[in-house]
Amino acid sequence: MRSVTDVAESKQHRIARRQVDKFDARRTELAVATLHTLAELGYARTSLREIAQNSEFSHGVLHYYFADKRDLITEAVRQYEVVCVTRYDEVVASAASAVQLRDEFVAMFFGTLAEDAALHRLWYDLRNQSLFDSSFRADVLEIDSHREAMVWRVVSRYAELRGGTVAASSGLVYVTLDGVFQRALLHHLAGDAETVAALRAELPEVVELLVRAA
Repeated sequence: MRSVTDVAESKQHRIARRQVDKFDARRTELAVATLHTLAELGYARTSLREIAQNSEFSHGVLHYYFADKRDLITEAVRQYEVVCVTRYDEVVASAASAVQLRDEFVAMFFGTLAEDAALHRLWYDLRNQSLFDSSFRADVLEIDSHREAMVWRVVSRYAELRGGTVAASSGLVYVTLDGVFQRALLHHLAGDAETVAALRAELPEVVELLVRAA
């Protein structure tokens, strides 16, 4: 039989857990709500005060939930990556053939590039900043690993549907497709539709090169 002390400690633990969960949920809510403001301002031009001035939240509220702009930007990018992963996983889950998976992946790849260009720009900004600032390098590497795993699920499933195997390591597959995406993003932001269209036309061949026939 549990003692009064045990019951009291268990209750305190549950209350503390709920408080932590509510705090984390509020952090997520604020990060998502300020994501577009962050994307427009970019890393160098962003401070918690500037974010507050461009959003519905006070500086005090943001400062309570986030230690600094690095903390907020990292959490915002992390939440956006969760959405991206879900999108591609749905494509993988619904594909009945290799051709369908490849075509839907290409459509999603360039669709999100155009629709969420500012958000992708924020990610690359954050990743570049981590080369100079070691304080959030671990967070960037963690997010990058999730992106790598997402790409691997697409390409490995495509290889399976083709009856083959992936011809390169997970890391090489990721940097190959990420390189295409970053180049396409740069030209999209520059208004160079011709180069973006050319990259889109070539992407199916790139995916095919990553797969070895059985």
